[in-house]
Amino acid sequence: MTKQKRTYWIITITAIALIVLPSYFAPRAYLAEAIRRMGFPHYFGLELDICKLIGAVILLVPAIPVMIKEWAYVGFGILLLSASLGHWLADGAVKGLAPLVPFAILCVSYYYFRKLYYAR
Repeated sequence: MTKQKRTYWIITITAIALIVLPSYFAPRAYLAEAIRRMGFPHYFGLELDICKLIGAVILLVPAIPVMIKEWAYVGFGILLLSASLGHWLADGAVKGLAPLVPFAILCVSYYYFRKLYYAR
């Protein structure tokens, strides 16, 4: 495994962990209250969880076509930027900056993704 490929996988797994795991380890009441405070319906959290899991599988399974992985990156980018804006407006600037951390890591992952799959 080359250094670039190893770096890609470490960064991608870190980004996916930061995006997906808070949905399962944060207190359920806190997550439900945050969704309510932003004005979304109560079932929106379940939809986010399902979409996050599907996106994680798409990015982590090597056999999935590159074009589908590109769309998973787009979906996660929209998710994180929307989360940042929503938390910023509902909870203040500090909480609005939190989703930008996994977004930055996701951007680095995408950079290595492009280097690995399109440098040929």
